Amino acid sequence: MKDFLRNFWPIPAIKSDISKISDEITAVNSNISDLSKQLSAIQRNISEIDIRTNPAAAIGYNGDASNSVYLGFIGTERPISNAPAPIPFGSTVCQQVHFALDQYRFWVRAMKDRPKYLRKQWEFVYIAQALYERGLLAPGRKGLGFGVGREPLPALFASFGAEVVATDQSLEGAIRAGWINSNEHSTDLSALNDRGICTDRMFSELVKFAEADMNEISPAFDGGFDFCWSACSLEHLGSLDHGLNFIKNSVKTLKPGGIAIHTTEFNLSSNTDTIEHRDLSVYRRQDMERLIAELEAEGHQPEPFDWSLGDGFAEMVVDLPPYGRGEPHIRLRLGDFDCTSIGIIVKRGH
Repeated sequence: MKDFLRNFWPIPAIKSDISKISDEITAVNSNISDLSKQLSAIQRNISEIDIRTNPAAAIGYNGDASNSVYLGFIGTERPISNAPAPIPFGSTVCQQVHFALDQYRFWVRAMKDRPKYLRKQWEFVYIAQALYERGLLAPGRKGLGFGVGREPLPALFASFGAEVVATDQSLEGAIRAGWINSNEHSTDLSALNDRGICTDRMFSELVKFAEADMNEISPAFDGGFDFCWSACSLEHLGSLDHGLNFIKNSVKTLKPGGIAIHTTEFNLSSNTDTIEHRDLSVYRRQDMERLIAELEAEGHQPEPFDWSLGDGFAEMVVDLPPYGRGEPHIRLRLGDFDCTSIGIIVKRGH
């Protein structure tokens, strides 16, 4: 019987076949590994070519490359001064020349970030610099932030000793608007100092959170603050007029002489046609000029606008969807219009 089984089931032959199959699998795996390495090399070459030949891709390239583009033009990311000198900033359109300022590098470092041609970063720097040079980032000062999401400004202002009430819409409203999925909404203070911009003790003592509807600002905030701000939030309030009314209503939260600073989307292509939608409105020069006239009629003092558009390298590039892979740009195309950021500063008159 044993001899029969050996003849019927030749174990040495099977072992030999298994060994050959194993060798073949090893060879296939080796070939796959080689192909994977070649594919990675090709992808790196494509990315490098994309950066060299496509300015928008260069500005928007992920990771350190976006900072490398900044360094290539500016030469350094280190601020020279230990404190930012006045520029001074008034109401203005985002301009490439602002990114070269020593003050720009100061504030980016204070936010524990690296400078890059990113208009969202510009908005934070613009707001911080404008408040600082007006003496509002100091102990004893109190600020109110609207639609703060996860921005670094509450922690930054607290690091200078200012007291801050950071607000955002209710959780229900954020879910309806889709801000939860984009990770741009805040329901408490947990994410507002995740960079460690100020000490935990200062943050807990100086920063508070409250829910606020930017379309219906609570009278409880009226007249209680030295400054207020929002960074690219008001264009999402439902219409052009919703955003403009918010700016006017935000001034009511200030003490006499207090400062409101807001940034939003600005239409570079047209002063007649624009985007006005429940989820996004893009403001034209005529909208800002109408707002200025209405604020002045109410006895307030809006800062004059610098309408200079610039003709620098980054201002010649208009980013298209998907917008530099989600990374830096100064200008982008929204619908049929080239757009950038704009900032307005208003002093409460009474």
